[in-house]
Amino acid sequence: MKPNILLIYTGGTIGMMMDPETKALKAFDFSELLVHIPEIKQLDCHIDTYSFDHPLDSSDMNLKEWRKLGDVIHERYDDYQGFVVLHGSDTMSYTGSTLSFMFENLTKPIILTGSQLPIGDLRTDAKENLITSVQLASQQDHGKPVIREVCIYFEYQLYRANRTAKMNADHFEAFSSPNYPPLAISGVHLNIDKRRLWDWPGNDPAIEVVKDDATKMRYRPELVNDVVVLKLFPGITPKVVSAICNIAGLQGIILETYGSGNAPTEGWFIETLKTALSRDIRIVNVTQCVGGAVSMGKYETSIQLKSLGLVSGKDMTTEAALAKMMYLLHHTSSLPDFRYYFETSLRGEVTE
Repeated sequence: MKPNILLIYTGGTIGMMMDPETKALKAFDFSELLVHIPEIKQLDCHIDTYSFDHPLDSSDMNLKEWRKLGDVIHERYDDYQGFVVLHGSDTMSYTGSTLSFMFENLTKPIILTGSQLPIGDLRTDAKENLITSVQLASQQDHGKPVIREVCIYFEYQLYRANRTAKMNADHFEAFSSPNYPPLAISGVHLNIDKRRLWDWPGNDPAIEVVKDDATKMRYRPELVNDVVVLKLFPGITPKVVSAICNIAGLQGIILETYGSGNAPTEGWFIETLKTALSRDIRIVNVTQCVGGAVSMGKYETSIQLKSLGLVSGKDMTTEAALAKMMYLLHHTSSLPDFRYYFETSLRGEVTE
């Protein structure tokens, strides 16, 4: 039987058409998808569509909208063999990373895609991105989906979503996966590297699950958003760091450090972090670099961070680290548990 694919439109450039009268971009009716992209009829699958009542610019994405998107997929999970999410590119990596943690033991593909130009533009990248995303979501092996994780497809490459970051606002090659290779490359042939795919991870260690039911998909939409990203820069002042670390109700800090996890060694900086840790605030060290990993203790400028007990983000992107922190703050209660699960690969988001 042909696989059933659900195409979900949240908003973004890909779903825009030029109004012939006003010349302004507006979202088109996805019930008329085949009118705009007749090539989809040639795909070996059945496609249904779902559109947010009020399509969003991805800059407006938040926990409420992530929950809405997750609910749409969860409520229809048994009816479809794959899901393609049309999404604005600006925060696509954040959404993809978050969805990867919300769906434990995923058994079907959730592929996010979008475009740099509207679908009605003569030079648009929207059609290829959409058609290939649906084709990838439709791939079957002995009646089961080949891809069983959350991905981003953009400009001929399929990436693990929680390994990506948007790197360019002007080029069609908008995304990069600096620390993990593409899962598939679309050329003359559609080549999926099955060695790179994330298989069922089994139990989510952060939550007790019945052993015999370890590979059943579980929907975990609960997230904590009392978190902040603190990016270091030369000349950062005690006032700035203190103000951020003393935000009322703050539970977690993603600390973007230099290089392999280095930070100022000045006394005021270390003491501010130490005070935050004493208030049970989780602090994760990630690198500002596009590629590479945190290795606390490699240089003198990170030894004190290691001795303070900061959690290592290793080679996680900021987007993935933020999503994972939101997830684990809900599902763990102690710092040792948080540290262990954060530094352990739960969805293929980190190299162990």
